[in-house]
Amino acid sequence: MSSSQGPLSLSQAESIAVANQPRLLAAQLRARASSQRIREARSGLQPTIAFNATGALVADTGSSTAAGNITTSAVSDRFAYGGNLSQLVTDFGRTSALIRSTGYQSAAQSDLATLTRAQVRLNVREAYYGVLGAEAVLRAAQAAQQNRQLISRQLEALAQSELRSTLDVNFAKVLESEAELAVVRAQSAVSQERSRLATAMGEPQVIHAALSEPTAPDALPPTPEDLLQQATTQRADLSAAHAQQLAAEQFAQSEKRLSYPTLNVLGAAGQVPYHDHTLHDSYAAAGFNLNIPVFNGGLFAARRAEAQLEATARTRDTEALRLQVNEQVRDAWYRADEAYRSLDVTARLVQQSKEALRLAKDRYDAGLGSIVELNEAQLNETSAEISAADATYTYLSRHAELDFAAGLLN
Repeated sequence: MSSSQGPLSLSQAESIAVANQPRLLAAQLRARASSQRIREARSGLQPTIAFNATGALVADTGSSTAAGNITTSAVSDRFAYGGNLSQLVTDFGRTSALIRSTGYQSAAQSDLATLTRAQVRLNVREAYYGVLGAEAVLRAAQAAQQNRQLISRQLEALAQSELRSTLDVNFAKVLESEAELAVVRAQSAVSQERSRLATAMGEPQVIHAALSEPTAPDALPPTPEDLLQQATTQRADLSAAHAQQLAAEQFAQSEKRLSYPTLNVLGAAGQVPYHDHTLHDSYAAAGFNLNIPVFNGGLFAARRAEAQLEATARTRDTEALRLQVNEQVRDAWYRADEAYRSLDVTARLVQQSKEALRLAKDRYDAGLGSIVELNEAQLNETSAEISAADATYTYLSRHAELDFAAGLLN
């Protein structure tokens, strides 16, 4: 995005990221793919129909074969075509449990796509505020550089008039170089943050457009506990973990029903247009098959136990994630509250450092203070200006982290 397109707002940056970010697009495609597994599982309840065509040409009609069979069967020239149908009557709910399990798995994948969307929005906000903060620091560093250059030129003029010593000029030059170095570092930080913003937005080129100042966020809740219930209901990863837990429970039910009988009805019909005289022109048959598992070396019992243990483990995973979410919400709230309270402190620090610099300059001009004292006051004032410039965007970034932790960026 070029600067000719006008300022880039935060909402525009988020919209571009949601549309372009490959990680989010991949998560959405996986969610769509997982929904197809529901159809795969549901197909077990539908009839299976197949068309067959079989032909045979033998060297000596009337011969027979017994290889691999207990009884002999005649082999003759023939061509036949027809269809087979198989329909599951009942497997005592195993397929239905598998359908429910895949449904929960699909819901979990959708929740993970929602979580990815929230992470993309958080990354954009952090990068956006990072650019604004770096540019604010750059402006403060440039202002300090201009001030140092002015003082340095004044001292050079006074030194030429022998009103100040060359030592004072050298000290001023050192501070001027330090200010120049701070500007170089701030410029590099701005470039890095803009590159980070482009990556967060899914853009291959660095974002050069001017950024709009964001609106002030809502006030923080009085305590982090006010957000814990909200996080429990809105965090997409918690919803995904709960869905995976339910999916594992349903899969355990399906594995339990492996040892139950299954009943299928079967049908077959077709034509035999070319055949031996001993065969009829058509055929049709219907029947059923009842399969009752008796013994398979403990395979079904092991699968049932494995699925049940996995379902129990999923329950514990959900509980552990809930504890992690609570910790994340509290930690994000404490960090945001610290940044919010720092706003007033840094503002006071700027005023105090400016007053200290004014007094130090008056003392220096009156010959009562040293250049070292003045330089220290200048350094403190510059440091305070930079801290204040970055404080607002640090708070905005931490507020975004709190919104993510509470599930508000879904």
